Amino acid sequence: MATYPTKLAEAFASKALEIYYANSVSEAITNQDYEAEIRDKASTLNILSFDKILSDSYTGANMTVDDITESNAQLVTDQAKDFYFRIKSYDTFRSYIKNPEGTILNQTGNELKKVVDTFVLGLSGDVAAGNRIGTDYTTGTVAVTATTGAVTGSGTTFTAAMVGKGFKVNSAWYKIKSYASATSIVIEDDKDDATSAYSGGTIGAGTTYIVQANTAVQVTNSTIFDQLNQLAVKLDDAEIPAENRWCVIPPAISALVKEAANFNPSGVDAGYQRFSVNGRVGGQLAGFEIYQSPYVAGNSTDGWNIMAGHKSGITFAMGFVETGMEDLIGNFGKAYKSLNVYGAKVPDERRKALAELFGKL
Repeated sequence: MATYPTKLAEAFASKALEIYYANSVSEAITNQDYEAEIRDKASTLNILSFDKILSDSYTGANMTVDDITESNAQLVTDQAKDFYFRIKSYDTFRSYIKNPEGTILNQTGNELKKVVDTFVLGLSGDVAAGNRIGTDYTTGTVAVTATTGAVTGSGTTFTAAMVGKGFKVNSAWYKIKSYASATSIVIEDDKDDATSAYSGGTIGAGTTYIVQANTAVQVTNSTIFDQLNQLAVKLDDAEIPAENRWCVIPPAISALVKEAANFNPSGVDAGYQRFSVNGRVGGQLAGFEIYQSPYVAGNSTDGWNIMAGHKSGITFAMGFVETGMEDLIGNFGKAYKSLNVYGAKVPDERRKALAELFGKL
């Protein structure tokens, strides 16, 4: 008798994942290129990446062999959500699986979409320094201390909100690690998979600098194409493939995209439907497949962190690791319970495959 409810619970979990995969933006913009299996909460998965292979000019002499080097980043499924609810009977539960529309199964799949998309679209902090579009901050000048990365400003008004932003000085990009005062911050190399360090050396006083996309830039139907094209250029400069590029916009920006003169609808019904599977708006702009999601980080006043990129940028993993049904003690009916774990990772060498428009209405 125990096998039947277990299989029924597994079937429910499987159907909920199907609804998630059919509707989630995360499924469309991430890759699942990892090694190992999801076994429990905080499973560690490996992401292999290879350094770029370069060609040499052939002279007829013996060629010099290059070693292929690889880096191994780790993705941890450190996010966990559980579902636990009561049902009247096995027959009622089975009917949910057969007819998911409007039932608890549909709600479960959409809840997964909400929490996962919110998590993945919140990874804008992993965009490579230098790959953002917004209003830059350049007031005053700075000096930087070797090794520590301590920045001393003159005529500056640094803010705590600048932490995590890209910082350019002497043609090199770093990111702001911490804030102390209007004239004091610390910068570090743009890496997460290595111990925090600043390798730029001493920079003398009076040097100009850039805090990239410090505040949001206004987005309109006449500016959106140019703004996304600037993101495309940043990906081009980083030699990111032109295919499989995406951009996820909030609903308020969706109308502006479809009003843009360069918007390229795709599909028979693209001009009539609001969006299709996985939040696709139904067309491309500046070479990006456009997706819509209400879970884009930010708001219309302070600005949205509108991410764009290539599928290679974010590696994502998810699975139900536990699922089952049980009798309710002291009450009638049955209870379904499951544990869903997930995680995402942007390896350092893939940060350049992401870009961000910090925009507002």
